[in-house]
Amino acid sequence: MRESVQAEVMMSFLVSEELSFRIPVELRYETCDPYAVRLTFHLPGDAPVTWAFGRELLIDGVGTPCGDGDVRISPVGTDSPNEVLIRLQVGGDRALFRSSTAPLVAFLDRTDKLVPLGQEGALADFDAHLDEALDRILAEEQSAG
Repeated sequence: MRESVQAEVMMSFLVSEELSFRIPVELRYETCDPYAVRLTFHLPGDAPVTWAFGRELLIDGVGTPCGDGDVRISPVGTDSPNEVLIRLQVGGDRALFRSSTAPLVAFLDRTDKLVPLGQEGALADFDAHLDEALDRILAEEQSAG
């Protein structure tokens, strides 16, 4: 059975030091992919963009800078951080988002109630879904290339 947790959070899209605007971001966690969270960014005038990355990365990033490569998450400030920066990168294209910590923690708490951290592998159908996802990714790469 597919179960999920969803939330909508308003984040600031930081275009430059002088320009930012608030956008709605949908957070989603599904038991069929228990290691990942999905963030769908609703940018004005563009189709929504979804990023998937490790739930544990988001958990860790709320409290300490973490991430390598395409996704980096870090708290703003050192004493009781109230905000988090999420940096996303594809090639030379980068996007920076700032979010209040509280709604992220509330979302992550709900995901932990659905699937406790460290118990992801106990989901019986995870391997089948992983194989399907890998097949889909490989097919997309072959059709793009």
